[in-house]
Amino acid sequence: MRVRIIAEIAQAHDGSLGQAHAFIDALGKCGVDYIKFQTHIAEYESSVDEPWRIQFSYKDKLRFDYWKRMEFTDFEWKELYAHVKAVGKEFLGTPFSLEAFEMLKDIGVSDWKIASGEVANPLITDAVAATHRPVYLSTGMSNYSELDMVVGKFDRDILTIMQCTTKYPTPLSEVGLNVISEMRDRYGCKVGISDHSGTVFPGMAAVSLGASCVEVHACMSKYDFGPDTGSALDIDNIKRLVEGIRSIEEMLDNPVDKEEMFDRQKEHRYIFTKSFFAKKNIEKGDIITIENIGVRKPLIGIPASDAEEVLGRRADRAIKKNEWIRAEDIDGYNKG
Repeated sequence: MRVRIIAEIAQAHDGSLGQAHAFIDALGKCGVDYIKFQTHIAEYESSVDEPWRIQFSYKDKLRFDYWKRMEFTDFEWKELYAHVKAVGKEFLGTPFSLEAFEMLKDIGVSDWKIASGEVANPLITDAVAATHRPVYLSTGMSNYSELDMVVGKFDRDILTIMQCTTKYPTPLSEVGLNVISEMRDRYGCKVGISDHSGTVFPGMAAVSLGASCVEVHACMSKYDFGPDTGSALDIDNIKRLVEGIRSIEEMLDNPVDKEEMFDRQKEHRYIFTKSFFAKKNIEKGDIITIENIGVRKPLIGIPASDAEEVLGRRADRAIKKNEWIRAEDIDGYNKG
């Protein structure tokens, strides 16, 4: 099964349409499957009373002002959607209001991400569920009782539940890899991880544990301005993550039969297996000890694994120094 990799631009564009398009060009070359945007329409999702999560902006007095500055017009969103398609990727939309959902649906968006803060918002969850299209459900602010009520809304075969820790950046000790198997057993659907650690390691580890999707935030540089840069991967590390995940997929998709592999390694075993030789001249009747024999490669004569069958027995003939010791050279040795 191919793991879906989502690159989340979020607000890394800082309200710049040109920067948003630049991200699409950069991520289009990284091997990700989805390029994801958050779609904010300030008047339908925020208010002047919304507090800052992090007071980071030099420009915006209010959190509402920031969301307003992050908006694009319907036409601009249409052009961003077309650009994502043009670079051969899928556009994943995260609406933060019903109005944003309707706009995205109108321009052609069909696959959806529900953000952690929207899981308890039935206006969003019901609208997305009604599309019967692939949906990625983030769980960073939900417990199991809340998820139990929401998961039933979605077609289980196209639902991916995303383990997420809503902490920016997320310490590795709080990533919660154990939750992947818990949620898969509980809900019987695909499970992924939405990672905010700012490193490649949780995504790779999650895939090795059976995650079907990995989402990470993107930035051009770790020196970029914005609230999520510390939680994001730069372009080079996104490429590294993709390479790691595809390598892990190849390993998981090709299980090894240990017995078959043993048979295929016979030539190597000949080269690497050590066998006995005479470290010094041995006379007929001499006791074989570690003082007069040793082992070295390749496998010629008696293998080193038969030490217990060789040591303490008598030589059946005179063996010259550096000669290989063979089965007929040792009295009572019957192996081989």
